[in-house]
Amino acid sequence: MSEKKTTLTTASGAPVGDNQNSITAGHRGPTLIQDFHLLEKLAHFNRERIPERIVHAKGAGAHGYFEVTNDEISKYTKASFLSEAGKRTPMFIRFSTVAGELGSADTVRDPRGFAVKFYTEEGNYDLVGNNTPIFFIRDAIKFPDFIHTQKRHPQTHLKDPNMVWDFWSLSPESLHQITYLHGDRGIPATLRHMNGYGSHTFKWVNDQGEVFWVKYHFISEQGVKALDGDLASKLAGENPDYHTEDLFNSIEEGDFPAWKLYVQIMPYEDAKTYRFDPFDVTKVWSKKDYPRIEVGRMVLNRNPENYFAEVEQAAFSPGQFVPGIEASPDKMLQGRLFAYSDAHRYRLGVNHHQIPVNRPVNEVNNNQRDGYMQVNGNGGSKLNYEPNSFDGPVEDKTKKISPFEVYGEADSVAYDSDDHYTQAGDLYRLMSADEKDRLIQNFVDHMMPVEKEEIKLRQIEHFYKADPEWGKRIAEGLGLTVPETVK
Repeated sequence: MSEKKTTLTTASGAPVGDNQNSITAGHRGPTLIQDFHLLEKLAHFNRERIPERIVHAKGAGAHGYFEVTNDEISKYTKASFLSEAGKRTPMFIRFSTVAGELGSADTVRDPRGFAVKFYTEEGNYDLVGNNTPIFFIRDAIKFPDFIHTQKRHPQTHLKDPNMVWDFWSLSPESLHQITYLHGDRGIPATLRHMNGYGSHTFKWVNDQGEVFWVKYHFISEQGVKALDGDLASKLAGENPDYHTEDLFNSIEEGDFPAWKLYVQIMPYEDAKTYRFDPFDVTKVWSKKDYPRIEVGRMVLNRNPENYFAEVEQAAFSPGQFVPGIEASPDKMLQGRLFAYSDAHRYRLGVNHHQIPVNRPVNEVNNNQRDGYMQVNGNGGSKLNYEPNSFDGPVEDKTKKISPFEVYGEADSVAYDSDDHYTQAGDLYRLMSADEKDRLIQNFVDHMMPVEKEEIKLRQIEHFYKADPEWGKRIAEGLGLTVPETVK
């Protein structure tokens, strides 16, 4: 005897008598407006798609845990989830491409988002980075313009290399990142076979109030592997969800991907004299100066039960810190502290923290009330102001941020250094002959469709300043000559 099936209901829980036929006036209709079930289905269907993310629209996600492996980390930060070896914290990760839309191909040449949400006992901590340790720009005021160049032309609605290279050639700080992007790591073989980085500099504070600057490095235990450009293009046509499928299948089959987390630690005072501005996200710190220190291990061991509920509605913000971890003066980071949460308020609503995938594991006590999708009781009868005289939640002054000095005049100012070439040139010179050949060809292929010769020459000048051989080879590949003013 078969088991009794569950009854289909409306959203309000009423049983549905007929899910195949609308209520009509006779056999030929018309349909009656009293068919509430029909109207509810159609109205919900029209609203099934929330606005996609402006950037990082296409993504895949998974649940897992983070386990501390180094007891010594607590001397750098008082963050409770890093307090002792063996401590495990549940987490959720979302990988993504940057420029493409929700239905775009996984295997395009594009940075990959690497966003981790740690569900700690002191609140959620989000580390929102990429699979590269650097970025294209270093001031958030340029971000909307940059992303516009990576999206579609306002007239043709096509991707336009003229916009891309015009912006990059006029923004020489992008050279380091575009070298990573056009190199062998530009198209990961899978999401499992790439590293992740916090990219920005962050501030750690320990129990004694000592301050350290920190950079995060997630190193793949699967190794780093990349796709050949031709194979990536073939896969984009045959299976545009190749990376999404690979991640899901590997976890489903029990082959759990893992990453070791390392940090670089810089003493507070070193930032004032280091040879590169340590808050400039277009630069890296030398591992010789600040060796990587092991922190722990991240393992992904559970797939989402529902993609929309968990991956599409996951909301990450670099402004979501926990005690012991704070922001640095990194100008790009400072802008992201606002922009990410504001994007979620637009996409998901002001109460997006109540969505299960975003909900902290600890108790939330605040005075925020009302708004769309308020589903946690709206604070009940609790007072919604502070200070108050009725035992409401109060501030904890021991959790204030650690102060750091600021100085100078309020003005629109750039970073002190305009050396955009040393680290990019060093990266080029580290490559093998074969790697250089592939890098040059990738750049030439990408720049060839650019219509204005002046844009190509302007970019060639940047390559040449980083390394004369590099600039000369790009020029030759494009059938151009390096201008005498550059040599």
